[in-house]
Amino acid sequence: MERQVLTGPTIRPLDHRERIEWHDHAVHQLVHPLHGVLRVSTSRGAWVVPPNRAVWIPAGVPHAHQADGPTEMRSLIFEVAALDEPTVLVVGPLLREVIRALSDETDLAAEHRQHLEQVALHQLRRAEALPLMLPTPTDPRLVQLCDLLAADPADQRSLRELGRQVGAAERTLSRLFRAETGFTFPQWRAQLRLHHALSLLAAGRPVTRVAVDCGFRSPSAFIEAFRAVFGTTPGRYRNS
Repeated sequence: MERQVLTGPTIRPLDHRERIEWHDHAVHQLVHPLHGVLRVSTSRGAWVVPPNRAVWIPAGVPHAHQADGPTEMRSLIFEVAALDEPTVLVVGPLLREVIRALSDETDLAAEHRQHLEQVALHQLRRAEALPLMLPTPTDPRLVQLCDLLAADPADQRSLRELGRQVGAAERTLSRLFRAETGFTFPQWRAQLRLHHALSLLAAGRPVTRVAVDCGFRSPSAFIEAFRAVFGTTPGRYRNS
């Protein structure tokens, strides 16, 4: 694994499916897609990060990025920690403009830059953390099962049916899901579908089409599940 040296803010355009392989930094990093969607992975799990969100990555935490659609990834670095663990945060108007200013204006005076960084830290500590992590299992049978569902989130097969394909009993898989992810199988699949939905909504896909592509029984069931986790409807989220 590579340790990348960051000395200041960065702007990096990424093509669809372009990947930044596993690495870490000696400093804390805030990653924000100004356009497009990022999938950020750590050893604990993965996050989907659309343009109205950012992910805080503490120093020394190995991580990887992948773009979902053409993406402009911006990052800031901090010597002081805002949070203790990787976290997805809401990016409000002020924080968005501070990120833009710090990454766009490379000739800022040191005092001005330090002031903006303090504003960013203050905003980060107050920002709403979102439950967007999808835990990553390690058992080979669970990995295979999760890969099957990630390839087709609308797959409606039961845990018993999926178990036949991966060679494990339903009871064994149920126990492994709780032990390795902290979720039951239905909870994990629901989180996977919401992850997929975030990417499709960020790409401008209609809510009714997203509901079908993610395996929800109906658009109303999708809206209800989305609102329960994110506190807003998919349509409002897409337009925010």
